[in-house]
Amino acid sequence: MKFVGAVAAAVTLLRALLLQAFFTVRSERQLMEQLTYNMMFRWFVGLSMDAPVWDVTVFTKNRDRLLEGDIARGFLQALLADPRVKPLLSDDHFSVDGTLIEAWASIKSFRPKDGSGEPPADGRNGERDFHGEKRTNETHASTTDPDARLYKKAQGQAAKLCHMGHVVMENRSGLVVDASITLATGTAEREAAEAMIGDLPAGERITLGADKAYDTADFVAAMRRLGVTPHVTQNDKNRRSAIDGRTTRHAGYKVSQRIRKRIEEIFGWAKTVGGQRKTRYRGTPRVNWLFTLSAAAYNLIRMPRLLGAAA
Repeated sequence: MKFVGAVAAAVTLLRALLLQAFFTVRSERQLMEQLTYNMMFRWFVGLSMDAPVWDVTVFTKNRDRLLEGDIARGFLQALLADPRVKPLLSDDHFSVDGTLIEAWASIKSFRPKDGSGEPPADGRNGERDFHGEKRTNETHASTTDPDARLYKKAQGQAAKLCHMGHVVMENRSGLVVDASITLATGTAEREAAEAMIGDLPAGERITLGADKAYDTADFVAAMRRLGVTPHVTQNDKNRRSAIDGRTTRHAGYKVSQRIRKRIEEIFGWAKTVGGQRKTRYRGTPRVNWLFTLSAAAYNLIRMPRLLGAAA
């Protein structure tokens, strides 16, 4: 009986966290406030009209118990394994991409690892002059979130403390089949893609669409060793692309290049609605958990329309 009660409590918490993603509720405190008077929220979570709502501290402690298990990934996999959903998924055509998730840490927390450097001024949000100071991930680390990295994705952009989020999308319906968070480094996108594609069920040869960041000889060779045809955008500016006419001559390459751009819709929803533009958690495991749950929430938003069209 205790096990059944624990499972029911976990399901209730999971529903509440999904509501937070669906309706862009910014904090657990606001979520508890909504559950106090919002009948739709109560119905979705499974609370009766007169049932007491969690105290915020109790809710966050129970949420942390979910974080200790791989509940978010298990939930995503369970959605994809549903008999009604499986026919919507492509078995052989996928896309991959990465995005930056701003860390829950101030740039002022990016301090020298050896303890040197001038601290911020006293008081709330004290001033700190960084002009003329060279800061790199090799010599500095955030005291707030040590897993955050100073990174920028393009020239001319401001470097921020970030994590890097990665998504694998199947190309038939544009649903997320895997998601993960890694340290923000120059090779993280390709390394995460190789790991996630390696986790896909073994079967027929598949294709993988990706942008120019994945056009390296090592990545293309790794995909071919895995039995994957890399439909990667050619990056032939000032260098030789690892993709040649043997791949680009096929019509499927052009189709993959067109469809892979839909992965930006996933990132757009996750950042504007799902609350992933700037994470509320610290540390790679916790940020990864919430990012994966946001990916599952995106699938849930898309599935009713897809199932309706397939009916």
